[in-house]
Amino acid sequence: MKEANQTIDARGKLCPEPVVLTRKAMNSFPGEALLVLVDSPVAKENVSRLAEKQGYKVTVDEHNGDYQINIDR
Repeated sequence: MKEANQTIDARGKLCPEPVVLTRKAMNSFPGEALLVLVDSPVAKENVSRLAEKQGYKVTVDEHNGDYQINIDR
């Protein structure tokens, strides 16, 4: 997976805001790798599901309760 071109820091934001921010980034930078930072398991699942439905590959790393969601084509 290549390094993310864009980072979305959605920590502290409640759903659906992390999903909305991720969707906007996908539309603004189609096909580019994204890194989405969230601090909620629900946000992690929702953002991951959105990316997968859009045809992206998703990997998630957890660090002290924060999730780094790597999204790439």
